[in-house]
Amino acid sequence: MISEKLKKGCLLIAEPSIIGDLSFNRSVILLADHNDEGSVGFILNKPLKYKLRDLIPDIDSDFKIYNGGPVEQDNLYFIHNIPELIPNSIEISNGIFWGGDFETTKELINNGEIKKKNIRFFLGYSGWSQNQLDDEMQANSWILFKNVYGNKILEKAGSGFWKEKIIELGGEYLIWSNAPENPILN
Repeated sequence: MISEKLKKGCLLIAEPSIIGDLSFNRSVILLADHNDEGSVGFILNKPLKYKLRDLIPDIDSDFKIYNGGPVEQDNLYFIHNIPELIPNSIEISNGIFWGGDFETTKELINNGEIKKKNIRFFLGYSGWSQNQLDDEMQANSWILFKNVYGNKILEKAGSGFWKEKIIELGGEYLIWSNAPENPILN
């Protein structure tokens, strides 16, 4: 369940105490890269009101767009589990890949060869400078989980994923599983 060390492919679960942070409150992030220079991840459980066809008119698809994080929200990113179809992808871990040839991806989507369970699109990403994520871990802003879902994470991680992971933690976290997102509304 809980991993010992930050590394790409891990899941970051926002501590319930991150209430005032609109970007990360109740977020589950897939860490796509973590090295001495910094970290990059994508929020898995925050769908936006947009569909892929709203942003890329020459793609006929109703794939949901997710809020990947507060950095570069005017750019579209994607992760997937089909590197054999999308050239130039970068492996994150456990059969999950980041990016690749976008023209090929568009063609495959329009031909019906890529399904929702294979790919997820994000506006923006979550980024941390050198040691910033380590400092946030020391400050108990995040709970670190191993991605036990492997390349099925794209099917698993929906809008209720944060609550599910908090319930899985049990103990003192259970009270947070049914608390309103905004405590003022309680």
